[in-house]
Amino acid sequence: MKSNYLLLSALLLSMSSYAQQITVNFEEYEPKSTLVVPEHITTKAKFPFIDVHNHQWNLHEEKENLDKLITDMNALNMKLMVNLSGRGWTSDEAKSTQTLTKQIEQIKQYYPSRFAVFTNIDFANINTKGWTEKAVKTLEEDVKLRGAKGLKIYKNLGFSVKDGDKLVRVDDPRLDPIWKKAGELGIPVLIHTADPERFWQPVDRFNERWLELKLHPDRKRNAGEKSNDFTWEQLIEQQHNVFKKNPKTNFIAAHMGWYPNNLPKLDSLMDEMPNMYVEIGAVIAELGRQPHTAKRFFEKRQDRILFGKDSWVPSEYATYFRVLETNDEYFPYHKKYHAFWRMYGLGLSDSILKKVYYKNALRLIPGLDKSQFPE
Repeated sequence: MKSNYLLLSALLLSMSSYAQQITVNFEEYEPKSTLVVPEHITTKAKFPFIDVHNHQWNLHEEKENLDKLITDMNALNMKLMVNLSGRGWTSDEAKSTQTLTKQIEQIKQYYPSRFAVFTNIDFANINTKGWTEKAVKTLEEDVKLRGAKGLKIYKNLGFSVKDGDKLVRVDDPRLDPIWKKAGELGIPVLIHTADPERFWQPVDRFNERWLELKLHPDRKRNAGEKSNDFTWEQLIEQQHNVFKKNPKTNFIAAHMGWYPNNLPKLDSLMDEMPNMYVEIGAVIAELGRQPHTAKRFFEKRQDRILFGKDSWVPSEYATYFRVLETNDEYFPYHKKYHAFWRMYGLGLSDSILKKVYYKNALRLIPGLDKSQFPE
């Protein structure tokens, strides 16, 4: 009897030890697919392209920064980069003006056809008298005198810009003259409002962004009775109010306006707002899991979709190229916390690719060198 007990104990101990060895949590689980399907690893775009959503913080410094950037751009077939952070990230007006001016001068001297710079608005003193008039004047000078090609609005508008202890709405009437001036100047406004809708929802087993919010808890958004923050719906509505109120100004909604996972809704919004364009920065994972629906959307809205990436990580562009250009099936995304699912290629036609990669941007952003792009 004792020997049987010892044998059973040893067996249970062995099984427990084995179970511990094979325990894998969600973050660690990374199965290798056994699927045998055609693969087209695409590290260079089929056509030269314009990235309308990039952030570079040191283009005003040493020329070596530009040289290194050009080398990386050439490897991707990126002919033109739009730096949305023209004024950097400072409330010191003199310093930000110097940053913008020097950056554009550097570009003109060394690589005049390869970059375009957007300016920015400093909302820090929005509650002071004469702020609106000053902001409009600065915008006009940035475009006419300094050479900015557009205006970028960061997501701090709606998230953290305050008038006293109250958040400033995206559609605050004090900003109306700025949107109007952009239209008069003929420049687009690339605006980032809100974040993925899931960031406002409970971090539970039903939330597709669970892993991202677990790894980056600062991205969780709160709104409701115990918070003065706007809800996702309120922020999106405020952005659309701006679009509707300024039909003569072209707006590029960053990250597809946070509707990449609801393309039928986005399609209806673009019907409603003809001055609304979208770019695909940081949402390729949503497009890559719905290849049929996404392809139909690209076919219909091919004249109003622009290529954008957002974060500057050259190796990650391959996912974008592969989703847009190929018919590949079931391939991995480059960041698991963005997408634990697999990608599928849309297999867009050459004519649509050319529009998304460069033609739409050339039409929308003034003063770009068109000679480096095919017809």
